[in-house]
Parts: sequence; structure tokens; C-alpha cells
Amino acid sequence: MDSRNTSRRTFLGLSMGLPLGAALAACGTSGPAKPGGGASGGGAGASYWYLSVQPQEGVRTRAVERFNKANPSGQIKGTPFQNDAYKTKIKTAIGAGQAPTIIWGWGGGTLRSYVQAGQVEDLTSFFDQNAAVKDRLFPSSFGAATIDGKIYAMPCETVQPIVLFHNKTAFEKIGAEPPQSWGDIMDLVPKFNKAGIAPFSLGGQSRWTNMMWLEFLLDRIGGTEVFQAVFDGEKGAWSNPAVLDMLTKVQELVKANGFIKGFSSITADSNADQALLYTGKAAMMLHGTWTYGGMSQDGGDFVPGGHLGYTNFPGVDGGKGDPTNTVGNPGQYLSISSKATPEQKEIAKKFFAQGVLTDQEAKEWVETGGVPILKGADSAWAGSKDADFLNFVYGIASNAKVFAQSWDQALSPTAAEVLLDNISKLFQLSISPQQWVDNMNAVIGQ
Repeated sequence: MDSRNTSRRTFLGLSMGLPLGAALAACGTSGPAKPGGGASGGGAGASYWYLSVQPQEGVRTRAVERFNKANPSGQIKGTPFQNDAYKTKIKTAIGAGQAPTIIWGWGGGTLRSYVQAGQVEDLTSFFDQNAAVKDRLFPSSFGAATIDGKIYAMPCETVQPIVLFHNKTAFEKIGAEPPQSWGDIMDLVPKFNKAGIAPFSLGGQSRWTNMMWLEFLLDRIGGTEVFQAVFDGEKGAWSNPAVLDMLTKVQELVKANGFIKGFSSITADSNADQALLYTGKAAMMLHGTWTYGGMSQDGGDFVPGGHLGYTNFPGVDGGKGDPTNTVGNPGQYLSISSKATPEQKEIAKKFFAQGVLTDQEAKEWVETGGVPILKGADSAWAGSKDADFLNFVYGIASNAKVFAQSWDQALSPTAAEVLLDNISKLFQLSISPQQWVDNMNAVIGQ
């Protein structure tokens, strides 16, 4: 699920008096790049590409500015990109040997592809030599940074589970309570439709937003071992009966008009899906916790007035999955380009050791509604107006038996693109569940 716009990978923000700008367009290249310098320019300093959209972009930018102020002889040039544009641009740059020095990402399958191509540095020895840096962070954040027992990325920023948001006022209008099971969800759909309220908001054009539904349903129906078999490359793993059950349930929800009309033309990058929830046009929204900040900042009285509710995704009657399990982003990740110069690599490592998740940066992430991946982070929001939500997120992340990574980040870029394409077709009802299974089995292990 990709990053939010708000990208799905970063909490959208609250407070700090930061302006929430419209999503920034991707920056163009400035000409041929030197290795490690990225398309934004080479030179002795290091380069760093990351996601745009305020207030997260501001947190990242200020972290770089603080580092540069303290290190005048080893500067970092930051360049922000919108989520979807970034994923295309970084893939192209890495393939051309023109990656930035510091590569922002989500770890998992994409990182594995970089490792297999020899495009990123092995950071295992760095963490051995800087044990205090590693010891500050959630141990769970290193899973998506570790490939074949070696660490290739620095975990950073925030933990971002996917949760089920709801508009309390919409539920009051029909006299109902938030769903506690899949059966409850299907029962609520006709009630909200009768009241002229879309049951669920969905930015379906972004595709990864649709994927969240499958991730939770498969976990709740079949347990974590079903997708684990896919991840492990087992032949025919998508043919598990739980997968067909998941796909059938999703199409039943679509056919019952469970989603806002025209969802396939709505983008998550525009935050239009969030607006549908806080304006009361939709009753619920399955989305990443990073959207809390955007709704708080753009939704008027919706969040501060106590009209936003949130729960973990409900269980499925008869399902094998643990309802405490969650899915999302156990962290974000910074890698170092293997094509960078020795000087650029040293600047990046110094940034990792001294400039990432400083006390000030952690404070700013909390002020955006994010939970930093730091041990004891819950002490940072004592007295915060957002304490209830932050404690909820911290509880989801810390109590989950399994915190699964988003499928499109866990799988290879090739398999992930086929996955997202077939998920889009599934929601548009243009392929059957069995066709979906056949199409996905064909790319297992790729």
C-alpha cells in the first residue's frame, strides 16, 4: 500500500502550523548525473530523494537542513517527489546507474531487487560499528531492511499500520455501531446506501488502496501462512481456497455498491478519498494511519471535534487469522547507492548516525500524528491532543502477533506490478476470481 499524498507511506499531518500545500509535481532532471549524485546533480555532496507533500516533506527537509548546518563540509541536497512519480523515477535512475546517494524506500521486495542487482551498499558492518543507532529502533523495523541475513537499509520515520476509519456522525444517522465482523460490514452496506451515504470511500485509481482489502481479508480468512507461501515462491500458492474466498468476498462488496460511485477514478494522491470521509459522503475508509494528519489539518472540526473513529480490521466468521494481526509499513527505509563516491557514502553514513530520527525529528513526526519507530516513543506524546490516536496506533503495532508488510512492497517490482494490475481489474469486475488466481500464479517467484 504507496505512500501517500499523501502517500500511504507517510503520516499526513497535523499541527506545527505547517501549511498543507497541494501535491507537488515531480521535479524534472537537470541533465546528466554523476554516479551517486542522482538526476538532481552530482558533485562532492550527497543527494537524497524523498516523498513530497506537507507536512511529512517538511519533517524530512528540516532533518537535512539541521544536518547540513552541523556539517558544512559534507552537505546533502534533498529533492522531493510525489509518490507515484517517485517510484517511477527512482527505478529508472537506479537502472541507469544514476541513483541519488541516499535512496528512500519501503524495503522488502524492491530492496531485494536492488541488492540482487548490486545497486545498494551492505550496511551490516555499519550497524555493528554503531550498535547504539540500531538499539534505539523497533526491532521489527529491521525485517524489511534485511536480505539474506544482511542489512541493506536504515529504518526511519514512522510505523504505519492500515486501520478502518469511520465517520461517527454517519453511523449516528443510521443508528449503527462500527463493524465487528465481515458479516457486519455486509449488513451495513445497504443501510448506508439507503441513507444516501457511500459505505466506503476508496481512491481506487491508485490501486494499492484496493490492495489493502485483499491483504486483510486473506489474513483474516486463511491466516498469515497463505501469503507467506506466495512470498516464499511456492508454486501455485495463490490457489489456496482462502484466496478464492477473499476474491469472491471483495467482488460481492463491489457488486453490493459497497464503495463510493466512481471509485476507480479517484486518486489517493489527491486526498480525495479522505475528503469523502470527513465531509460525510462516505461512512468508512480502510487506509493507512498516515492519513490522520491530513484529515486533521484539512477536515475542519472533523478530527478535533471527535467525529473520527478508528478500529482494527474486523475478523471473518470462521476464519483462521488472528484479528490482532495488522498490515502496512513497519517503517520507511534509507539505502546508500553502491554507485556513490566514497565521500558521498561517508556523508550518508554520518547522516544515518547523527541526523536520522533525532529527538527533534521524532517530536515533529509525533506532531504530524505519526508514531516514530523508536523504543519508548509513547512517552513523546504525553499530553498531546492526539494522544488517543497515537496510543491506538502504538497499540496496534506493538500488540499485533504479525505486522505484515504491504504486498506490493514485499514482492519483487515485477510481481508487484502484475499484482496491482490484476487487483484493479478485480475491483472493476473485469476478471473473475479464478482468472485472478491463474494470472498471479504465473508470476510467483519472479
